[in-house]
Amino acid sequence: MDTILTDELHEFRAPQTMTTLELGDSLARLVWESFSDFISQDDVETPLADMSTLYDDDGTNARTAEEALIFFMWAHTRGVQLAFFGRTPDERIRQGLDALHAAVFEDMVDNGTPKSQLPLFEQRVSARYAEYHQAAAESDTKLGEAVSRHILGGIVRDTTSAAIQERAIAVANPLKDFLEDVELIEA
Repeated sequence: MDTILTDELHEFRAPQTMTTLELGDSLARLVWESFSDFISQDDVETPLADMSTLYDDDGTNARTAEEALIFFMWAHTRGVQLAFFGRTPDERIRQGLDALHAAVFEDMVDNGTPKSQLPLFEQRVSARYAEYHQAAAESDTKLGEAVSRHILGGIVRDTTSAAIQERAIAVANPLKDFLEDVELIEA
Protein backbone atom coordinates (compact mmCIF):
# COMPACT_ATOMS: atom_id res chain seq x y z
CA MET A 1 0.00 0.00 0.00
CA ASP A 2 1.21 3.51 -0.79
CA THR A 3 2.12 4.62 2.73
CA ILE A 4 2.42 8.30 1.88
CA LEU A 5 -1.04 8.41 0.32
CA THR A 6 -2.58 6.47 3.20
CA ASP A 7 -0.87 8.73 5.75
CA GLU A 8 -2.03 11.83 3.86
CA LEU A 9 -5.62 10.63 3.84
CA HIS A 10 -5.55 9.69 7.52
CA GLU A 11 -4.18 13.11 8.48
CA PHE A 12 -7.43 14.64 7.36
CA ARG A 13 -10.88 13.90 8.58
CA ALA A 14 -13.10 13.66 5.56
CA PRO A 15 -15.20 16.81 5.27
CA GLN A 16 -18.92 16.35 4.93
CA THR A 17 -18.88 18.36 1.71
CA MET A 18 -16.19 19.26 -0.78
CA THR A 19 -16.43 21.54 -3.79
CA THR A 20 -15.33 20.29 -7.17
CA LEU A 21 -12.42 22.78 -7.08
CA GLU A 22 -11.34 21.62 -3.61
CA LEU A 23 -11.44 18.05 -4.85
CA GLY A 24 -9.34 18.92 -7.90
CA ASP A 25 -6.72 20.79 -5.86
CA SER A 26 -6.50 18.01 -3.25
CA LEU A 27 -6.19 15.35 -5.91
CA ALA A 28 -3.49 17.26 -7.76
CA ARG A 29 -1.44 17.39 -4.57
CA LEU A 30 -1.90 13.63 -4.05
CA VAL A 31 -0.99 12.92 -7.68
CA TRP A 32 2.25 14.89 -7.35
CA GLU A 33 3.13 13.17 -4.07
CA SER A 34 2.54 9.71 -5.56
CA PHE A 35 4.50 10.69 -8.66
CA SER A 36 7.40 12.07 -6.60
CA ASP A 37 7.59 8.86 -4.57
CA PHE A 38 7.67 6.83 -7.77
CA ILE A 39 10.36 8.93 -9.43
CA SER A 40 12.54 8.99 -6.32
CA GLN A 41 12.85 5.19 -6.56
CA ASP A 42 12.93 5.03 -2.75
CA ASP A 43 9.63 3.19 -2.36
CA VAL A 44 10.53 -0.10 -0.71
CA GLU A 45 6.95 -1.37 -0.50
CA THR A 46 6.57 -1.84 -4.25
CA PRO A 47 10.05 -1.73 -5.73
CA LEU A 48 10.38 -1.30 -9.45
CA ALA A 49 13.82 -2.79 -9.91
CA ASP A 50 13.56 -2.78 -13.71
CA MET A 51 13.06 0.99 -13.65
CA SER A 52 16.71 1.73 -12.88
CA THR A 53 17.68 0.87 -16.45
CA LEU A 54 15.36 3.58 -17.79
CA TYR A 55 17.01 6.53 -16.14
CA ASP A 56 19.64 8.70 -17.77
CA ASP A 57 22.85 9.72 -16.00
CA ASP A 58 21.04 12.62 -14.35
CA GLY A 59 18.44 10.24 -12.89
CA THR A 60 15.61 11.25 -15.19
CA ASN A 61 13.86 9.96 -18.26
CA ALA A 62 11.20 12.21 -19.74
CA ARG A 63 9.12 9.40 -21.28
CA THR A 64 9.13 7.34 -18.10
CA ALA A 65 8.28 10.39 -16.01
CA GLU A 66 5.41 11.48 -18.26
CA GLU A 67 3.97 7.97 -18.44
CA ALA A 68 4.21 7.63 -14.66
CA LEU A 69 2.44 10.98 -14.22
CA ILE A 70 -0.34 9.84 -16.55
CA PHE A 71 -0.69 6.59 -14.62
CA PHE A 72 -0.99 8.38 -11.26
CA MET A 73 -3.50 10.84 -12.69
CA TRP A 74 -5.52 7.87 -13.97
CA ALA A 75 -5.30 5.99 -10.64
CA HIS A 76 -6.59 9.01 -8.73
CA THR A 77 -9.30 9.54 -11.33
CA ARG A 78 -10.32 5.90 -10.89
CA GLY A 79 -10.52 6.32 -7.10
CA VAL A 80 -12.80 9.33 -7.50
CA GLN A 81 -15.03 7.53 -9.97
CA LEU A 82 -15.33 4.54 -7.64
CA ALA A 83 -16.13 6.78 -4.67
CA PHE A 84 -18.79 8.93 -6.30
CA PHE A 85 -20.32 6.58 -8.88
CA GLY A 86 -24.05 6.21 -8.48
CA ARG A 87 -24.43 8.82 -5.73
CA THR A 88 -23.17 12.01 -7.38
CA PRO A 89 -24.24 13.44 -10.73
CA ASP A 90 -21.78 12.54 -13.49
CA GLU A 91 -21.42 16.20 -14.44
CA ARG A 92 -20.23 17.09 -10.93
CA ILE A 93 -17.72 14.23 -10.94
CA ARG A 94 -16.45 15.45 -14.30
CA GLN A 95 -16.08 19.00 -12.92
CA GLY A 96 -13.95 17.69 -10.05
CA LEU A 97 -11.79 15.65 -12.40
CA ASP A 98 -11.48 18.59 -14.80
CA ALA A 99 -10.24 20.65 -11.83
CA LEU A 100 -7.66 17.93 -11.07
CA HIS A 101 -6.36 17.94 -14.62
CA ALA A 102 -6.33 21.74 -14.85
CA ALA A 103 -4.32 21.93 -11.62
CA VAL A 104 -1.78 19.33 -12.79
CA PHE A 105 -1.39 20.99 -16.19
CA GLU A 106 -0.97 24.39 -14.54
CA ASP A 107 1.70 22.93 -12.24
CA MET A 108 3.48 21.47 -15.26
CA VAL A 109 3.60 24.88 -16.97
CA ASP A 110 4.69 26.56 -13.73
CA ASN A 111 7.57 24.08 -13.55
CA GLY A 112 8.89 24.50 -17.07
CA THR A 113 6.68 22.55 -19.48
CA PRO A 114 6.04 24.77 -22.49
CA LYS A 115 2.33 25.57 -22.69
CA SER A 116 2.46 24.66 -26.39
CA GLN A 117 3.19 21.02 -25.42
CA LEU A 118 0.07 20.63 -23.25
CA PRO A 119 -2.36 19.77 -26.08
CA LEU A 120 -0.18 16.83 -27.17
CA PHE A 121 0.22 15.69 -23.57
CA GLU A 122 -3.56 15.95 -23.05
CA GLN A 123 -4.09 13.73 -26.12
CA ARG A 124 -1.74 11.12 -24.65
CA VAL A 125 -3.57 11.37 -21.32
CA SER A 126 -6.89 10.75 -23.06
CA ALA A 127 -5.56 7.79 -25.02
CA ARG A 128 -3.97 6.22 -21.93
CA TYR A 129 -7.10 6.71 -19.84
CA ALA A 130 -9.18 4.89 -22.45
CA GLU A 131 -6.64 2.06 -22.60
CA TYR A 132 -6.27 1.82 -18.82
CA HIS A 133 -10.03 1.85 -18.22
CA GLN A 134 -10.47 -0.98 -20.72
CA ALA A 135 -7.58 -2.96 -19.24
CA ALA A 136 -8.83 -2.45 -15.66
CA ALA A 137 -12.29 -3.61 -16.70
CA GLU A 138 -10.71 -6.87 -17.89
CA SER A 139 -8.37 -7.48 -14.93
CA ASP A 140 -5.75 -5.96 -12.65
CA THR A 141 -3.17 -8.01 -14.54
CA LYS A 142 -4.16 -6.41 -17.88
CA LEU A 143 -3.94 -2.97 -16.28
CA GLY A 144 -0.45 -3.68 -14.93
CA GLU A 145 0.66 -4.91 -18.33
CA ALA A 146 -0.74 -1.87 -20.15
CA VAL A 147 0.91 0.61 -17.79
CA SER A 148 4.17 -1.36 -17.76
CA ARG A 149 4.26 -1.37 -21.56
CA HIS A 150 4.08 2.43 -21.66
CA ILE A 151 6.44 3.11 -18.77
CA LEU A 152 9.03 0.63 -20.04
CA GLY A 153 8.79 1.72 -23.67
CA GLY A 154 7.00 -1.30 -25.13
CA ILE A 155 8.36 -3.93 -22.76
CA VAL A 156 6.13 -5.84 -20.36
CA ARG A 157 7.87 -7.27 -17.31
CA ASP A 158 5.99 -9.31 -14.75
CA THR A 159 7.72 -7.57 -11.83
CA THR A 160 6.79 -4.11 -13.09
CA SER A 161 3.26 -5.19 -13.98
CA ALA A 162 2.73 -6.63 -10.50
CA ALA A 163 4.11 -3.50 -8.84
CA ILE A 164 1.86 -1.31 -11.00
CA GLN A 165 -1.18 -3.39 -10.04
CA GLU A 166 -0.28 -2.95 -6.38
CA ARG A 167 0.20 0.80 -6.79
CA ALA A 168 -3.12 1.23 -8.62
CA ILE A 169 -4.92 -0.50 -5.78
CA ALA A 170 -2.90 1.38 -3.16
CA VAL A 171 -3.96 4.69 -4.70
CA ALA A 172 -7.56 4.04 -5.71
CA ASN A 173 -8.87 2.09 -2.72
CA PRO A 174 -7.81 4.44 0.12
CA LEU A 175 -8.96 7.42 -1.94
CA LYS A 176 -12.31 5.74 -2.59
CA ASP A 177 -12.70 4.94 1.11
CA PHE A 178 -11.78 8.51 2.08
CA LEU A 179 -14.30 10.05 -0.32
CA GLU A 180 -17.21 7.66 0.29
CA ASP A 181 -18.80 9.88 2.94
CA VAL A 182 -18.08 13.15 1.15
CA GLU A 183 -20.79 14.99 -0.72
CA LEU A 184 -19.33 16.60 -3.81
CA ILE A 185 -20.84 20.02 -4.43
CA GLU A 186 -20.35 22.53 -7.22
CA ALA A 187 -17.80 25.27 -6.68
